[in-house]
Amino acid sequence: MIAVALKGLARRKLRAALTALAIVLGVAMVSGTYVFTDTTEKATDTLFTGAYTGSDAVISGQKVVDTPTSGAATVPAALLGDVQALPGVEAVSGGIVDVARLIDHDGHPISLRDSAIGFSVDASQDRFNPVRLTDGRWPSGSDEVAIDAGTAAKEGLAVGDTIGVAARKPVRRFTISGLARFPRVDSIGRLTFAIFDNPTAQAFFGKRGRFDEIYIAAKKGVSPQELVRSIEPILPAGARVLTGDAEVRAQSAGTNKDLAVVQKFLLAFGGAALFVGAFVIFNTLAITVAQRTRELATLRTLGASRRQVLAAVLLEALVIGALGSAVGLFAGVGLAKGLNALFAALGSAVPQTGTVLAARTVLVSLLVGVLITLVAALAPAARATSVPPISAVREGATLPRSPFAPYAPYIAGTVVALGLGLLGAGLFAPGLGVSTVLLLSAIGCLALFVGVALVSSRLVKPLASLLGRPAGLLAGAPGRLARENTVRAPARTAVTASALMVGIALVTFVAVLGHALRTSVGLAVDGVVQADYVITADDGVGPLTPAVADALAPQPGVETLSAVREERAKAFGADERVAGIDPTTIAAVMSFNWTHGSQKALALLGADGAVVQGAFAGDHHLNVGGSFQLTTAQGKTLTFTVRGIYAPPRFDPVLGPIAISQRSFDASFERPQNALTLVNVSGGPSAEQASALRRALKTFPEAKLRTKAEFITLREKEIRNLLQLLYVLLALSLLVSLLGMINTLALSVFERTRELGMLRAIGMTRRQARRMIRHESVITALIGAALGLPLGIFLAALVTRALRSEGVVFSLPAVTVAAFTLVAVVAGVLAAVVPARRAARLNVLEALQYE
Repeated sequence: MIAVALKGLARRKLRAALTALAIVLGVAMVSGTYVFTDTTEKATDTLFTGAYTGSDAVISGQKVVDTPTSGAATVPAALLGDVQALPGVEAVSGGIVDVARLIDHDGHPISLRDSAIGFSVDASQDRFNPVRLTDGRWPSGSDEVAIDAGTAAKEGLAVGDTIGVAARKPVRRFTISGLARFPRVDSIGRLTFAIFDNPTAQAFFGKRGRFDEIYIAAKKGVSPQELVRSIEPILPAGARVLTGDAEVRAQSAGTNKDLAVVQKFLLAFGGAALFVGAFVIFNTLAITVAQRTRELATLRTLGASRRQVLAAVLLEALVIGALGSAVGLFAGVGLAKGLNALFAALGSAVPQTGTVLAARTVLVSLLVGVLITLVAALAPAARATSVPPISAVREGATLPRSPFAPYAPYIAGTVVALGLGLLGAGLFAPGLGVSTVLLLSAIGCLALFVGVALVSSRLVKPLASLLGRPAGLLAGAPGRLARENTVRAPARTAVTASALMVGIALVTFVAVLGHALRTSVGLAVDGVVQADYVITADDGVGPLTPAVADALAPQPGVETLSAVREERAKAFGADERVAGIDPTTIAAVMSFNWTHGSQKALALLGADGAVVQGAFAGDHHLNVGGSFQLTTAQGKTLTFTVRGIYAPPRFDPVLGPIAISQRSFDASFERPQNALTLVNVSGGPSAEQASALRRALKTFPEAKLRTKAEFITLREKEIRNLLQLLYVLLALSLLVSLLGMINTLALSVFERTRELGMLRAIGMTRRQARRMIRHESVITALIGAALGLPLGIFLAALVTRALRSEGVVFSLPAVTVAAFTLVAVVAGVLAAVVPARRAARLNVLEALQYE
């Protein structure tokens, strides 16, 4: 039976290849995800390891707050001498690490804020230097900088040229003294860096007399642990010391955690592609078994047992799954490069080094692909065992009806109910963790998809009658035949349409939910911001020097100007955003919906007052007059009294949950920066007024003037970028379903060879044959869309309802939904190209003789 199964596969090469391709794409996504994230993790680990080259121990400030706007806590530069005097210390050097964006000659930022690093080097202590020169020399003096060689190559810069650098002050121009690169990595992604000597960096970043880190090398015979123990007694409050290896682990932990999230995110789409692929495999094997009824019956007549027939069909599936998984495994290596390019196109390029193909990647990819194939093949294989031997001598023998057929509606209803129950529990049950919610929702969605697929065979006839009517009107007899062909085998049509249904349902879900989120952001921001213009950093998230607001204040026509500072601090054990506002102007440009207190609360802020959001107050049982403490990134503890409580939109409140006076903010936080500058102008916004304000901002290339509408669009940017990423990833599932349609149509043409020959013999032209197959494909695709679109909208409405308490409102993008219907039609046309050509090219005489 093994030989029979393998020979059967060899006779059906194209069919087997198309079936395997569905597995190839899903496994490639799984493999590519692992390769992409593993390679990125190795590259980032290499960067962090290189950053502490030669350091047996590293002193830095205690980490109180994650990603503070003003930078991490620093340590006194005087500590350098105390460390150097320790008996176990061989060498010591201080360093500055901060954000520094490179600015081109036209005043446009070259680098993005979250990937722009500025740091210092001590040329006399090269052992601690993480980078290597490729040209020129290390900077020396207050007007020199070294930059990364990659940026220099892209921007056409060379040693001796000048370049602008922006930190937390207005842009300064420096002369490029050298070009450098990180060793042992192929690419640093979108990362850029600017290097200064220590005195210049301390002055430029506002850290005179301070260092961000102190690097220490031990004398021979002194272990890193011994070195750390000798340093600990001389550390000032707020400082810590770790071994070099421990510092690398601490620095890379956050990045690796983010990569783990990305990995799970991408694997979910690989799982979706495999889920769709399972429909394709099931349908292909089911059709193949049905077409081989007489062949299987002959095997039974010759003595093959049910178990042997079952094993033969499963062996075919095993071979297809193994070959598809093996090809998908190595295709994933190429897909990983595609994922890297995709993230780069979305502005999130990551560091890369030599490709990492881990043993885990090989094992999981092969195992998942083979198991999915075998599970999808179980039902067709079991059906094959029910072929009676007598079918070998019957003309037109068909498979006997499944014993479960009478119970199909009840099974389908049970599965749908189970899916809805799991979705409801995941989205609406209180007290569940994020992981539990995601798991229940994912299983519920899968169950719902399977349940709808099971019941869809009963919907094929009415849907085909309705959706196929235009085909009959436009194409005449071929269109009517196409409609009848789709209902001839409703189970087959249903499974084919269901594969497309899953893809369209997921795309529709993403589109509808994304539109709801964007609408919610727009409503929230429109209700809070009352300013004519908003000035933010060009990327919309970074801080700006307060000098930006100072430059705008004296401009003609400026009626009200209110800057909003922002920083992160620890409150009640969690990181919270803290806003610094001007009590005298903020009410003119922002709206506050007071629940406790009134507008007078702003005037009462003083040096220790705060207004807080209702959710924050409720979570921590705060009332007007109550007090709470904040701890800054530098370890300073502050006490504030609640003067008022307001209720902003939950989805995008614009301000952080805590707001204090600007005077108190500047006294509490080091290097204060603005997040927003809100401006009202006399007479309202105008082109002339906007031009005048932009001229005032010319010396601040990072600052961007936006109208209120443009600011709302900016706040929606992250959602739009996420939607673009999701659409690209979901395209893989749609591609798999397209392959399934091609496979089904090709098998259908093969099955109906004599019928097509008869139609050609009685006068059907080649063009009409192509048209019939094409319309059959389009009707099937429209059935998939008719099932998938409502399902996707329903899922989005369900999630929106669950998020209603967070300020999310349901909004249906009618144009987008209509466009997805058009996509289904195009998918149907594309899927029919090859099968339609084959049907049109059949030799009439040979087709009439075909059995």
